[in-house]
Amino acid sequence: MTAVRDRSVALTFADNRLVPMLYGEHDSNLARIEHQLGVTLSSRGNRVTIRGEDAAAQKAVAVLNALWERLEKGLGVGGAEIDAVVHMASLPPGDGAATAAMESFNRPENGIRTRMRLIVPRTVNQTAYIAALRGCELVFGLGPAGTGKTYLAVAQAVAMLTEGRVDRIILSRPAVEAGERLGFLPGDMREKVDPYLRPLYDALFDMLPADQVAKYLETGTIEVAPLAFMRGRTLSNAFVILDEAQNTTAMQMRMFLTRLGENGYMVVTGDPSQIDLPTGVRSGLRDAIDILEAVEGVGMVRLDERDVVRHHLVTRIVRAYETLDRKAREAREES
Repeated sequence: MTAVRDRSVALTFADNRLVPMLYGEHDSNLARIEHQLGVTLSSRGNRVTIRGEDAAAQKAVAVLNALWERLEKGLGVGGAEIDAVVHMASLPPGDGAATAAMESFNRPENGIRTRMRLIVPRTVNQTAYIAALRGCELVFGLGPAGTGKTYLAVAQAVAMLTEGRVDRIILSRPAVEAGERLGFLPGDMREKVDPYLRPLYDALFDMLPADQVAKYLETGTIEVAPLAFMRGRTLSNAFVILDEAQNTTAMQMRMFLTRLGENGYMVVTGDPSQIDLPTGVRSGLRDAIDILEAVEGVGMVRLDERDVVRHHLVTRIVRAYETLDRKAREAREES
């Protein structure tokens, strides 16, 4: 039986003005790191002593140094930032992903600035995704829940609206099912569709004051458009987001993509592994991936379990389901 090697490391931070922000109120930030990495952190003045298993202690050193670098650059440190840095520090060593992600996380120029906050990429793939959002007029963000594909798309839309680069934002999503049978739901069209666009609204309220979101919705600067209602429109000077695109049919996807107009930008987000269409109906998202992957000017970024930035349990859930899917595929191939 191999003995577990414990380690004790001390870090000293030079700027006493920033130390309280690193530690958090009542050392809450240190407690969060302790809980996630299984180490013990003892603070005295501007000095932190880390005790724990060698690998965990090394991760804690990397996390504290990365958070300190953020503070020195004038960036904030809170629960979300701690979770992100712990996630990056926990990536497998040797592939360079952890180092690249950490460097990107502490570079404001790699982020998206909105009225409410600066949103920075937390993984290498998220960095690539933001680059695609900036550089392409049509972007596909593909990946499981929690990878930031929709959140970052909304952030880019808000930033471009704030900068005056587009006149409006249009949010669309297949509602209820690919057939979009909304007629039996109570209320007007906004009330029928709102529940299915809640994730997009949540992102908006993270990036703009609530009263401004309400004003934009009232004036049509931000528009909620069910996918079925996009037919026949030309979307110029607009940033258009189609969310949950795996539940579009091939015909719906083709209709949507051909709405792109002058000075228009489109982002299509979805998880090709979570298709809810009836058996035998091909997903418009998968269809578009096959057809457009090699088309010049189309950005296609794939995110995976390493990019999940929600609760750490989500990463494990995604990994468990992917393992199940892989075993099912292997069983089908063997039969």
